[in-house]
Amino acid sequence: MASLFVIQGDDQGRRFELARDMISIGRDRGNEIVLHDTEISRRHAEIRMNNDGFMLVDLQSSNGCYVNQKRITECQLTHGDRLQLGHTLMIFTHTATAPTTRPISVSLQERHREGSRIIHSIRHEEGSQIFLPSELREPGESQHLQDNLQLIYDTALAVSRTLDIDQLLDYLLGLIFNWVEADRACIVLIDSQTKLPEAKAQRVREGRSGVDESITISRTILDYVLTNREGVLTSDAQDDQRWSPEGSIINSGVNEAICVPMQGRYGIVGAIYIDTFIPPDMTSSPVKSRFTEEHLKLMIAIAHQAALAVEDTHYYSAVVRSERLAAMGQAVAAISHHVKNILQGIHGGSYIIEEGIKSGKLDVVQHGWGIVSRNQDRIAHLVMDMLSFSKEREPDRSNASLNDVVEDVVNLMRARAKEHDVLLEFRPDIDLPMGLFDEEGIHRAALNVVTNAIDAVSEAEQPRVIVSTEFREETRELVCTVEDNGQGIPADMLERIFSAFESTKGNRGTGLGLPVTKKILQEHGGDVLVESEPGTGTKFVMYFPWIAVPTEETRY
Repeated sequence: MASLFVIQGDDQGRRFELARDMISIGRDRGNEIVLHDTEISRRHAEIRMNNDGFMLVDLQSSNGCYVNQKRITECQLTHGDRLQLGHTLMIFTHTATAPTTRPISVSLQERHREGSRIIHSIRHEEGSQIFLPSELREPGESQHLQDNLQLIYDTALAVSRTLDIDQLLDYLLGLIFNWVEADRACIVLIDSQTKLPEAKAQRVREGRSGVDESITISRTILDYVLTNREGVLTSDAQDDQRWSPEGSIINSGVNEAICVPMQGRYGIVGAIYIDTFIPPDMTSSPVKSRFTEEHLKLMIAIAHQAALAVEDTHYYSAVVRSERLAAMGQAVAAISHHVKNILQGIHGGSYIIEEGIKSGKLDVVQHGWGIVSRNQDRIAHLVMDMLSFSKEREPDRSNASLNDVVEDVVNLMRARAKEHDVLLEFRPDIDLPMGLFDEEGIHRAALNVVTNAIDAVSEAEQPRVIVSTEFREETRELVCTVEDNGQGIPADMLERIFSAFESTKGNRGTGLGLPVTKKILQEHGGDVLVESEPGTGTKFVMYFPWIAVPTEETRY
């Protein structure tokens, strides 16, 4: 999957998947990728899929598009490219153009073979010198190498903002294979419970003939790296005296290896190991060295960024677990009351049905069934709201009509409106265009608001709820408005109505409907606004960016 990851700018940390043939970029809400950057045009650029991958095309923007610091009109993108639009810097990643790798097995054990000599060893602190300004660097160092190292650093920063540990490690391995000519790589993390090192991610580069499908990393070198906090570069020569010759450092068939500690803010969290593999039938032939001291420094820098990311991930997971337990306690306390009331309603309705059957009175049975049915609806709404509120999800967009979705909501609520003598009107915009959005999600959002509006006007003299749709040409937004003539919402409640478990209905409400609505619209890049005047009524405005359905002409 191709994606853009923002590493600098107001949208820092956001990842945009490039899942369509054409993706527009700009600050206008109608774009598939909306960037909050005043230096970016309303429609700044497009990324178009072609036979060779993805191409960035400048749409005559005011400040231009830059790929790897060069201004372009259009440019074919490759894995690792840096895109600069305004003040926003993004990394383009594409697994199809990244080095092809596959998982392999790893074991950590002692193998009593002859040792290898250490070519270089560098402490973590010395590895930071790789990012010294050019005027402080040794003469003769390649500008190309410096650019590559800066790109690695930028990418490592992007990785450090990934909170999924498996995704983080997989991305790191891809990064390493993309910039270091290694055959195999492995990331070892210290288990938080056992305090022992465990291999968590490992890969071998495709296309290397004769490369062993498994790595056996000696605990001798691993313990040395973790204990001394030094990164080491080793080769097959055998004159190093730093440890006994019985302790195998590199196994048969390995020509060179680098192992570096993952030093975080608070200590060592693991290590990264890479090597080059020489098949046994080629060990007698001279082989050119692939690893240098610069590679060792580079790996230390990457390992440091990885360690910070791992620490952040562990800290974030601990915070999430703590907050989840606290939220679960709050949710159980709030929801159990509503579930109890619903169950009491079902129990009461069932009792009336039973009495009606005994007496043979059909009207009593129908009355009892009406109570049971209403409470079934209440518990179904409660469960759906809980699922919607608790689950993070991307909208499942499809070609849909907002008029059709909202009309279905209105028709669904007509029986409830009639029961409370509420006049429910639907005023659609007949010129509303089709668009790409999550029908089920928007249906849920509108249903919650319309339900609230009907409940809000139940005590009005002439209760009325008006539901309308419109397309705002100037902002390219689809809008659904729900307006009622109820008692309104007190000013001190307006700021709290979108908080979970806050309800103006007392025992009748769960406090989840409006938070779910807001969450769904924000997932679409939109929001919900409320205007209310006590004694007059309330108006909810739900809006989200219109995404045009691609045609054959706009695909290319």
